[in-house]
Amino acid sequence: MSACEHMVAADDPAARTPEGCEECLKVGARWVHLRRCLECGHIGCCDSSPLRHATAHFNETGHPVIRSFEPGEEWRWCFVDQSIG
Repeated sequence: MSACEHMVAADDPAARTPEGCEECLKVGARWVHLRRCLECGHIGCCDSSPLRHATAHFNETGHPVIRSFEPGEEWRWCFVDQSIG
């Protein structure tokens, strides 16, 4: 399976808040899993988390590709093409 054009073009920026979800940290909320935006390094919580900040970040910015920010996980997800890589 080949990666979509967004995954091919994705960068690998450093995490802006490596200690956790940027928005959850601000409001004292909890998350289930973390995702890192491959355009700007935003760390957001997954869709299993109550506030779903990774998807909200995509909806606000249009940044298409996230990567799991969980130890040992290497997968990426493209919101635009709804594909995993």
